[in-house]
Amino acid sequence: MGKALRQVVAGVGALLGFTLAFQNLLQLNALFAVQGWALNPTLRTAVILILGTVLGWVLGFGFGPMLIAGARQAINWGESRLQRTPTQDLLSGALGLIVGLLVAFLVGVDLGGLGPLGTVLRVALTVGLGYLGFRVAVRKKEELLRPQTWLPRKARTSAESAKPKVLDTSVIIDGRIADVCQTGFLEGPLVIPGFVLEELRHIADSADVLKRNRGRRGLDILNRIQRELNVPVQVYERDPDPSLEVDSKLLKLAQLLDGKVVTNDFNLNKVAELQGVPVLNINELANAVKPVVLPGEEMVVHLIKDGKEAGQGVGYLDDGTMIVVDGGRKFVGQTVGVLVTSVLQTAAGRMIFAKLKQQMMASEAR
Repeated sequence: MGKALRQVVAGVGALLGFTLAFQNLLQLNALFAVQGWALNPTLRTAVILILGTVLGWVLGFGFGPMLIAGARQAINWGESRLQRTPTQDLLSGALGLIVGLLVAFLVGVDLGGLGPLGTVLRVALTVGLGYLGFRVAVRKKEELLRPQTWLPRKARTSAESAKPKVLDTSVIIDGRIADVCQTGFLEGPLVIPGFVLEELRHIADSADVLKRNRGRRGLDILNRIQRELNVPVQVYERDPDPSLEVDSKLLKLAQLLDGKVVTNDFNLNKVAELQGVPVLNINELANAVKPVVLPGEEMVVHLIKDGKEAGQGVGYLDDGTMIVVDGGRKFVGQTVGVLVTSVLQTAAGRMIFAKLKQQMMASEAR
């Protein structure tokens, strides 16, 4: 393969040598005539063309290995850079480069009459405006690739309703996000940051069995969302700021994408509120859709353990809501009827306090 490429380079050199000799034929003929070449003009022309071709072939054959090695290094370097560059940067940069070259062409049309100076100016404009367009497009890629930022206000309404939803690690491991997506209540593309995927892989490879199972569960949930659910999923490989922690990166990415963070992390929720980043908290959603329980309502609950206070028993509803039953300690392991006395609603969840129904009835009878 190397020998064949060297022959190709030598052939290109011979072609270039012939072309240069042909283009400068008059000057070379005059030069050789002055040097005393007493040859027929036709023969002299043939000699000049042959010499140019041979010289080009020799140079191409001699410098071919270096040219090939340099070209390979340049190609490998360019390929590695392209692989590391996010697709968004490539698309926006190509668009900006095309616009810059087009503007340079339109401006440079009127410079053709300036001779060599016009040629220099056209080259400078082409390079400068092309590079400027590329750099500006890369810096503005988030706006260019999100039409809702530059469409008219009325045209943006539907686009704003489908803002990207950036998933954090906790909500993926939790798993309820898949059920929410399946119901169709969550609109817009789901964005999975590359650093979140990396954190999931790290957890899945942990030596701790519990952490390893949680990490693998998170990866299974992602596979389910991508394969089974009709929801657009995007993996965002670019790291907004490598120096930041994962939670800070999530908030930064949500700001860059003009999206919302989906989480069930109470602390992240509070920090996002302070920074003005919209948050969709799965725990808050779960609390919002729980059945409303009012004091005085009757319920049936299975008590499974003792409460913190003396005589208390604790049970749970099907949705995970804790019920603390006063006087229910001696009925642990049994299913009893209770009357709700109060409901405590917090950001972390809902807690119901109740008394045994038979105790309430006995007190009323007295």
